[in-house]
Amino acid sequence: MTTNSIDTTTADSTTTDTATADPTAAIAAPKARRARLDFAKSAPKVFRALVGFDAAARQGLDPALVELIQIRSSHLNHCAYCLHMHTNDARKAGESEDRLHMVAVWREARHFFTEKEQAALALTEAVTLVADGGVSDEVYACAAAHFDEEELAHVLALILTINTWNRVALSTGKVAGTDERR
Repeated sequence: MTTNSIDTTTADSTTTDTATADPTAAIAAPKARRARLDFAKSAPKVFRALVGFDAAARQGLDPALVELIQIRSSHLNHCAYCLHMHTNDARKAGESEDRLHMVAVWREARHFFTEKEQAALALTEAVTLVADGGVSDEVYACAAAHFDEEELAHVLALILTINTWNRVALSTGKVAGTDERR
């Protein structure tokens, strides 16, 4: 063992024992370890502006499509907090478990999604992963063929807001299973 190594055996076994004894402790333990700033309290004007942007982006869009976009972006950004929140929201809105399970692999399970939803999911991936190659003309044209200009602007705005929310949640250490909206 080198002098720089850290023994994590005790921490790992404590976490496992606590989680086994009390399932809610699995949520509380990471929260306690990852105490970071409360974005809403620390920057209330910015937070309210983001909430307003999010609300405006959703206007006129099918609520099921909104959740699919938010779920896919949260997958790509590895944001467990937002993924948990939006899959629950989708279930409450009547989304099927089959479709929820297929969002991450929608290209291989296209028959679960309409052409319009597929266009939105492709655009979501391109915008979310924009640094990997931009938004291709093909992806943009496909989305533009399924949405009028106002809808397309709202879809883009929604993609931007969920990417921002993912980054806020990841940066501030939000823990999946702790929906702070309520």
